[in-house]
Amino acid sequence: MSSSLAKSLSIAVRTGKVTVGFKETLETLRSGKAKLVIVSGNLPAGFRSKLESMAKLSGTPILDFKVSSVDLGAACGKPYTVSALAIRDPGDSDILSLTSASKRKRRMG
Repeated sequence: MSSSLAKSLSIAVRTGKVTVGFKETLETLRSGKAKLVIVSGNLPAGFRSKLESMAKLSGTPILDFKVSSVDLGAACGKPYTVSALAIRDPGDSDILSLTSASKRKRRMG
């Protein structure tokens, strides 16, 4: 995981509004409040497909972190595993601009 993304995620958790957990993230997507969804690398395929289909319907981007749920939880400052989370308000973080920059890079390269 990029250190700038980890730092931005940590700031978003501290200063913004973040929903943690698969069920809670799915509910946030259903309500249309999610601006970004972040999933761990070891999220089971069935859960991932549910999140992807709901995110597609709501037009919310998904960021796939290539780390385990333990590492994603640690990046959030949580003492437990985090398989998925939704950013509702980034607070003082620039995580939304970082994710759009990484999408542009993927399209170009």
